[in-house]
Amino acid sequence: MSDIEIPEDHPRRVSLEIRHKIIRGHGLNIVATAGLLAHGRGEAFDYLLGERTTEIARRAAEVAVATILLAEHPVISVNGNVCALVPEEMVELSRLTGAPLEINLFYYRPERERAIREALLRAGASEILGTSDRPSTTIPELSSNRRKVDPEGIGSADVVLVPLEDGDRTEALRRIGKQVITIDLNPMSRTARYANISIVDNIVRALPLMVELARDMRSLSRQELESIVAGFDNGRNLQTAVRTILQHLKEQAEAVRSPLELEVLEEVVD
Repeated sequence: MSDIEIPEDHPRRVSLEIRHKIIRGHGLNIVATAGLLAHGRGEAFDYLLGERTTEIARRAAEVAVATILLAEHPVISVNGNVCALVPEEMVELSRLTGAPLEINLFYYRPERERAIREALLRAGASEILGTSDRPSTTIPELSSNRRKVDPEGIGSADVVLVPLEDGDRTEALRRIGKQVITIDLNPMSRTARYANISIVDNIVRALPLMVELARDMRSLSRQELESIVAGFDNGRNLQTAVRTILQHLKEQAEAVRSPLELEVLEEVVD
């Protein structure tokens, strides 16, 4: 993971382990430099959510998995941060749902593509779309490198999972008729608002949950899957996520004390 040893009793051990996965990914050419900044922003929103998977996020994940299983041609888009944090889970979700993996990068460099492809292969992937040796087509009205997609992947997909995404491609995919599922810790982002289904959660929690759900749900009938999806409203989902943040902040405002102050109070009580 890293040449930095994190003490077992460190109170932020899990957060630091995740952080060093991203740092290691940057060193291996998997993560773009801008991806380090994006991770920090996401970590801040995770604080606001209380660093937990909420019930509304669990419900969105369930709807997302059902939607992927119902799709005729679902595809899972992979960028550098996703590959650095949850490569095995991405490969397993792909296997369970039949949705192929496609590399799609905003900050494209050939060495990044190769590094991500190799990491996914090490994680157990058998087929990876979106590489430079494959045919490509473009998403209309999109000028960034993300406009290039695999015609056998995102190009012909009806449902696309785009975790840790940028809003412009999400909007463009919606405009050409794709159903878009995203994982985004910021419920106010353009990505979260443009997606059909937004899982407001940390990807390191959301992906293992989706894998678990896929194992349980892939034996369900089409009617049962449709009943899971029925009635889901992403607008209400995001409103609830924002209210969850506000409630958490309110609780913190009422309860917050510095650790040293608490120690002094405990001594006074004793």
